[in-house]
Amino acid sequence: MTTSIFVNIPTADLDRSKAFYTALGYTINPMFSDENAACVVLDENVYFMVLTREYFQTFTEKQVTEPKTHAQALIALTCDSREAVDELLGKGLAAGGSEPRPANDLGFMYTRDIEDPDGNILEYFFMHPAAVEKGPEAFMAEQGAGAPSPSA
Repeated sequence: MTTSIFVNIPTADLDRSKAFYTALGYTINPMFSDENAACVVLDENVYFMVLTREYFQTFTEKQVTEPKTHAQALIALTCDSREAVDELLGKGLAAGGSEPRPANDLGFMYTRDIEDPDGNILEYFFMHPAAVEKGPEAFMAEQGAGAPSPSA
């Protein structure tokens, strides 16, 4: 059985969110989209359900946080290269997103964060294939560098 992931995120402006995510290169599945929700297709098994705040609230008894001021989740997505990370950030910034902190280069992994216009955080990252295969410490040791610091 193949598992798909649907990440539900709130928005204050559904049309603005659809424009932002399509500017990143993703598509909207109209069969699962309406005035309350947009199904953003990242790939064949990964989807964002961008829901109006009111509709999002119907799925939980908990208070829905304000993504501009509170972090509920950090959504990390892999890229094939550092250049792909930078390209996505460029598209996101041009579409109204913001970069909440500088790029983070750990030697074995390169990350950049973007907040969508609602404040939901996407972490795009590239990890060197050898670091994936051998682990960050072994990769860094082969590069002649010390062990990576998770807080770097």
